[in-house]
Amino acid sequence: METKEVLREIGLTESEAKVYLALLESGPSLAGVISRRTGIHRRNIYDITERLVRKGFIGYILKNNRRLFEAVNPEKLLDNLKIKEQEFQESLPSLKQLYEKTKEKQETNFYKGIEGLKTVFQDQLEKNKEVLILGASQSAFEVLPFYFNWYDKTRIKEKIKVKIITSEKLNKKIPLSEIKYLPKEYANPLAINIYKDKVAIILWKKDPLAIIIKNSEIAGSYRKYFELMWKIARS
Repeated sequence: METKEVLREIGLTESEAKVYLALLESGPSLAGVISRRTGIHRRNIYDITERLVRKGFIGYILKNNRRLFEAVNPEKLLDNLKIKEQEFQESLPSLKQLYEKTKEKQETNFYKGIEGLKTVFQDQLEKNKEVLILGASQSAFEVLPFYFNWYDKTRIKEKIKVKIITSEKLNKKIPLSEIKYLPKEYANPLAINIYKDKVAIILWKKDPLAIIIKNSEIAGSYRKYFELMWKIARS
């Protein structure tokens, strides 16, 4: 890697690297000399040297009331970088603590079979207020004929509401629910349940499958899509 590129990697802009290298080569110099050596307009040299002074790459002395700029010894820069690294290492535990507190853990879990499906619906009952169901299917009550009686009782107790969009006539009364309908040609055995920061994609068949995705952005996007479909669907 070229020297200029190395300097850019440690935080200098291209013009700052040019000025620092020019000062290393020429020694203490006035702004006009730096401008001629680098091809950078003199008006910009003052801004660049000011930034380099703040970053600790150059210093200056006053001679006849004029600033004479001088590059700092590269070994001194290395010492400064080591000090900054040490300071960062000392701050790392508290920074990691903040990161772990705020970052969202994304999880994707796969479930298969009736017992797996029960796990999915149990998850909807924990610390939740609403479930949005896109594509509710009568097949659900055929695959889990008795489970939904317990599920609905628990849901009522926890005051968890359900909004459902379906293309099928559901032969079951669903408490605490609002239901809207799409044309029958859109009926299929796939259902999408949106709740909390999760999306459950369920394929209702004899040996059912489900995927739960835990991600607030994905859940938010599906929620917006559901809201759009809710406006389109009929009561």
